Amino acid sequence: MKGLIGKKLGMTQVYSEQGILTPVTVIEAGPCVVVDVKTAEKDGYSALQLGYGRRKAKNVSKPVMGHFKRSGLENNPPAIVREFRLAEDPQAELGSEIKAEVFDGTEYLDITGITKGRGFQGVVKRWNFRGGRYSHGGGWKRKPGSIGCREWPAHVIKGKKLPGQMGNVQRTIQNLKLVQLRAEENLLFVKGAIPGPTGGIIMIKSARKKGN
Repeated sequence: MKGLIGKKLGMTQVYSEQGILTPVTVIEAGPCVVVDVKTAEKDGYSALQLGYGRRKAKNVSKPVMGHFKRSGLENNPPAIVREFRLAEDPQAELGSEIKAEVFDGTEYLDITGITKGRGFQGVVKRWNFRGGRYSHGGGWKRKPGSIGCREWPAHVIKGKKLPGQMGNVQRTIQNLKLVQLRAEENLLFVKGAIPGPTGGIIMIKSARKKGN
């Protein structure tokens, strides 16, 4: 499995050689620096710990800075650190860079991000409830209606669709087609939309179900 940390730059559209228009999301994929290498013999599993972006050294705690020093990143500590599980022990070296070209030859991607936060919302917006009528005495226009269960079980059943916090949760979109790769600019053009706002941090992996 291949993986990188990236940033959502926004949406646009591209034309194929046949003149077919495709809506795409533009992603800045890396470059990511190798912060740590996990092996099955030493750690019990295989993984790569990658860093993305930059932050000031004064804003990094001493324990985290000690972790960065192992890979020579004390002067340029990464802003985001994520770990990618692998099937086999990685061959990458500490402090080396991994760029978007790692996805060369990959057709489909799984992308994970944090959805846009919508705040506290009612059932009409959150769950697409129809609501009540607006005429002839209708008195519960955007309300959920009855939620009780009589004497037994005498409480609201778990999982009931009710008003509450909407958005701001982690979501993964699977099997997104990689339309175009611009390795020299570390850009990926992926068909369709992905979770999160423009500028949001995302995790990009080769698709698990497509086997590439």
